[in-house]
Amino acid sequence: MATLPPSLAIQSCYLKCGISDVSKSSPACHYIYRNHIRYGFEKMDLERRLICDEVSQNVVKSSCRHLNSRVFATSRVLVEEIEQKVGTITEADNGEKALTYLFWTEVGGQVKVFVGKTSVKYAVNIEVSSLQLQSSDDRLISSWGRYRADSSIFIPLDVQSSVPDSRTSTSETPFIQTSAGRFALELEFEAKQIPFYLSFILKLPSDSGTRGSEIRSHRKTKFCVPVGFHKGYPAPLGLSFSPDGSMNFAIFSRNVEGVILCFYDDAKADEPALELDLDPYINRSGDIWHASFESAWTFVSYGYRCKGSLLQRNNNKFDAGQIILDPYAKIIVNSIPSSDGSQKYLGRLCKEPGFDWGDDTHPYLPMEKLVVYRLNVRHFTEHKSSQLATDVAGTFIGLTEKLQHFKDLGMNAVLLEPIFSFDEKNGPYFPCHFFSPMNLYGPSGGSLSAINSMKEMVKKLHANGIEVLLEVVFTHTAVAGSLQGIDDISYYHVNEGEDLEATNYLNCNYPIVQQLILDSLQHWVTEFHIDGFCFINASSLLRGFHGEYLSRPPLVEAIAFDPLLSKTKIIADCWDPHDMLPKETRFPHWKRWAEIDTKFCNDVRNFWRGEGLLSDLATRLCGSGDIFSDGRGPAFSFNFIARNFGLTLVDIVSFSNAALASQLSWNCGEEGPTDNTTVLERRLKQIRNFLFVLYISLGVPILNMGDECGQSCGGSPAYSDRKPLDWNTLKTGFSIQTSQFISFLSSLRMRRSDLLQKRNFLKEENIEWHGSDQSPPKWEDPSCRFLAMTLRADEVDGPLNSESSSHVRRGDLFIAFNAAGHSESVILPQPPEGMSWRCLVDTALPFPGFFSTSGEPLPEQMAESVAYEMKSHSCTLFEASSRQKSN
Repeated sequence: MATLPPSLAIQSCYLKCGISDVSKSSPACHYIYRNHIRYGFEKMDLERRLICDEVSQNVVKSSCRHLNSRVFATSRVLVEEIEQKVGTITEADNGEKALTYLFWTEVGGQVKVFVGKTSVKYAVNIEVSSLQLQSSDDRLISSWGRYRADSSIFIPLDVQSSVPDSRTSTSETPFIQTSAGRFALELEFEAKQIPFYLSFILKLPSDSGTRGSEIRSHRKTKFCVPVGFHKGYPAPLGLSFSPDGSMNFAIFSRNVEGVILCFYDDAKADEPALELDLDPYINRSGDIWHASFESAWTFVSYGYRCKGSLLQRNNNKFDAGQIILDPYAKIIVNSIPSSDGSQKYLGRLCKEPGFDWGDDTHPYLPMEKLVVYRLNVRHFTEHKSSQLATDVAGTFIGLTEKLQHFKDLGMNAVLLEPIFSFDEKNGPYFPCHFFSPMNLYGPSGGSLSAINSMKEMVKKLHANGIEVLLEVVFTHTAVAGSLQGIDDISYYHVNEGEDLEATNYLNCNYPIVQQLILDSLQHWVTEFHIDGFCFINASSLLRGFHGEYLSRPPLVEAIAFDPLLSKTKIIADCWDPHDMLPKETRFPHWKRWAEIDTKFCNDVRNFWRGEGLLSDLATRLCGSGDIFSDGRGPAFSFNFIARNFGLTLVDIVSFSNAALASQLSWNCGEEGPTDNTTVLERRLKQIRNFLFVLYISLGVPILNMGDECGQSCGGSPAYSDRKPLDWNTLKTGFSIQTSQFISFLSSLRMRRSDLLQKRNFLKEENIEWHGSDQSPPKWEDPSCRFLAMTLRADEVDGPLNSESSSHVRRGDLFIAFNAAGHSESVILPQPPEGMSWRCLVDTALPFPGFFSTSGEPLPEQMAESVAYEMKSHSCTLFEASSRQKSN
């Protein structure tokens, strides 16, 4: 490109708080040299003090927001000189290739703007061509200004072309007409002045006699280009870094009039230090607003303001003054209370910290092998009885300090209650964000410490063969401080159905929300090595745009077939935190989705309180074939007796008043705490019965935090009444025997995985049902409270030698359940040839005899069958073993 035309040397200013002395330059003379117009300035010193009224008038006219500037009613404001030179430079002088912007004018003609950077300055070259003027002698002037917050609000300039006035906001600079008939102008700005938008119009001199002397773009707007930052890219969403260190910002918003990118130089500041109004014609691609910067300067955090974002519920304009967190921010600055009492969250301007994963690998445990412990990170070690340091208690590091507890119980997976960032007033089931762990779970309460400590936790658990599963909530958010105000019409349900009365339900199957959820899941797998996800309120994942149920919801299908998530566990939990109840629904699964089996919980509770049919219990024992026989299998059933909402395990057997009817509990004879020995013994048996059924049923057992030590909430089912785990209770007699029983059951499941840990359903020849006298069970008799079953082991290949057969048969299992209030004399079937029955479990016996690893052999009887007396409300387990072993 030829040498660009020369332009003017001018002086401009910016606002700076705290000083009253100013220097001001005014034009003294001008001269022409070799067709180049140059302006010289004589500097004259002025001293004046801007008082409140002057500032107010100035702000009304220019009302600027600027880097390092804040204007208050009582502020004293200084206009400080910043020299802007316009020189003659060639394209070769530019350190980087210039960005080009092309405009059409409203009267024809073309305006090209080149924005480039030299070593320390930014140059803006404006070239006007094909403009039809009345005569060849017509001159052209650019009336321009800089702005950051709004295209109609400029950063004040110190001088105007001929009449200096610090209260004006624009400068008028003449173009030079080249020999080719084009008009050209170049402006230079110091690096410390950027970033900003340069906005200008073309003007003809007033003495030209031309009416309508202002020339705008074909859109009837001012010409506008960014200086010091670039248009950026629409992907990826959020904050991303290029290899050269530049930053790209991208955010989705379809239904807003404008987006303002806000930067803070102090995380505790109330207002941004810099605000940039993204131009919809430059910084927008489709529904993505974007911009990029070469560096972050001294800024530490960022957020957005959205202008004209419609709230679909009341049709009012959204408060454009609210700072909104980037939905894709990976590191969150601690929340700052706003003036209205709400929380303000900001994204941190830095890359995610590196982490040495070493040789960490996912355990990739088969689903049927899982034994899960559900916990709340904070409540797990927050209690002073954990004897952990203050900065460790209630954190991810505190969890790893108690790793031995999981191993003692035989657990190989932990299921963490939601750890996404949330407002503490709402609780963890109402997240504010989907890409970062809650800051308070880090040792220092900061975002970086939370991220690093969580990765350390995952790495250590993996090293001990324990998988990490997360409960995640993608169907709704906190009522405020989350995605509200970005684009409610897109992110949230517009037409709420009868059961969508809450105001914070996400429109999960809307494309941009679906992408957000998938990106979040992939982030947790790649960055945190998470092994699986349990989706809370999963029934709402089936909702369409207007709240209708979809038979083939796009999000659920996309998760099922996502290649990055292919080896993770994905579990649907239809519990809705809004009304604290699970919802029954037929969940589409594509042979990938497992489910939290609420029917298992309900049917088992009903059986032990004397209600329901035997067939209901039998279905749950065999892996809930009514739910999982459609191509999945029993390993997809995640079973529980008690969980983190509703009654705890000990409360299920201690409270059963009218207000708890939905809990299907039974107080065993007296309500609440009691000294009645008979009632206490019955409660103890019931707790053992629940645990026994949980572990010998096909499916994945989930033990809830605190149930191993009898933690109670006083009969309250409310989640808010859950208490931190008291580690002192683990030393009580109840906790010791219960914990040992759980450990025994975990070992039993592993040892007899051929019958108790199956990916497929039992074959018909492997199971036989009995009544107490070996007659068929009374399936349809609602008064019958006894059920027994024989699980027959398959023959397996064994070593060939002179003393053993080529086939080895493991012992059968005989299991019986008596929920009646009286004893039952049980007739056991004949054991396999050469074997005898050994009693491994009888929940009615006192500790430590109610379970045994080796088992007590039954006395031999002359008759072909063996009888065993079962007490009321008890379970028994017998295993067949060789007589040689029995002796």
